[in-house]
Amino acid sequence: MRIGIIGTGRHGSRYANHVVNDMQDLELTAIARRSEKGKEQAEAWGASYFSDFKDLIASDQVDGVIAAVPPGLNLKIGELCARAKKPLLLEKPMATNSRDGAQLVRLMAEAAVPLTVGQTLRYNPVIRKLREELPNRGTLYTLYANQRLEPSVLDWLENPAEAGGGITFHIAVHVFDALHYITGLKVLRVSAMCRACKTKNLEDMALIHVEMEGGVAGIIDVSKLSTSRSGRYEFICEKSQLHGDQIHGYVDVISAAGEERIGKFSQVPTVLALLQDWQLFLQGGRENPVTGEDGLYAIRVSEASLESSEDSRWVNV
Repeated sequence: MRIGIIGTGRHGSRYANHVVNDMQDLELTAIARRSEKGKEQAEAWGASYFSDFKDLIASDQVDGVIAAVPPGLNLKIGELCARAKKPLLLEKPMATNSRDGAQLVRLMAEAAVPLTVGQTLRYNPVIRKLREELPNRGTLYTLYANQRLEPSVLDWLENPAEAGGGITFHIAVHVFDALHYITGLKVLRVSAMCRACKTKNLEDMALIHVEMEGGVAGIIDVSKLSTSRSGRYEFICEKSQLHGDQIHGYVDVISAAGEERIGKFSQVPTVLALLQDWQLFLQGGRENPVTGEDGLYAIRVSEASLESSEDSRWVNV
């Protein structure tokens, strides 16, 4: 299958390198990038270069499209892929708002064109271990999750038209999807506090109180403030507590007063794992690894969080 990649910056180049070096049945035939560096990348990867993504999607060199661009562009990319009947793998968040996200899902479904969203945290070994272990811990009552990263240096993340939102759209969206993947439960309503501490236009800190299906309550803490990183998950269950950190690579169980490490993991290339499942899905060998509806759900929780932060009221998802 001949693949065209739109957006080959830091994250898009990961997709490109995996397609070129690790995927036997995928061939990188074209890239589109606004920066002139795209010409150098295309030459290095043996691909055609397009300055306009519209031309890449229309090209007869391309059978399927991967897009790793500011989410404000995704609806237009989806419209063109639906028209051209070309499967699309979109990096998260899939849109800047739920209205555009819903339109994107509808357009692709009506055209019967596969849409997959790059919620790659599902492929982290800690997240998978937590999903495997949680049913063994009895009734789940409360949970906690954080994702703390260093401040961003990307200018477009400060532009509301391109980014849609700050930390809630670009980091919390990962956490919302991961919690759904681990627990099988969705967030029903949120009460959030968001602040711009080091940024000017969009929030770089959010504390979000969530109420989930089954009466489960939780707190999500995301920020881009410190030079340190963490990605911790805690589940308080009837029989024990289950803790893990997807960045530092461990899973612990707390029973009574004792704590036991039940998993220690190295980081794995999650983009590669998603690409492998995407290829199998397109070949009919498995279900869609992350559906458009999954991506839309995460956006809706993010959007509700931003709405709630205006006055800290509870907002239904």
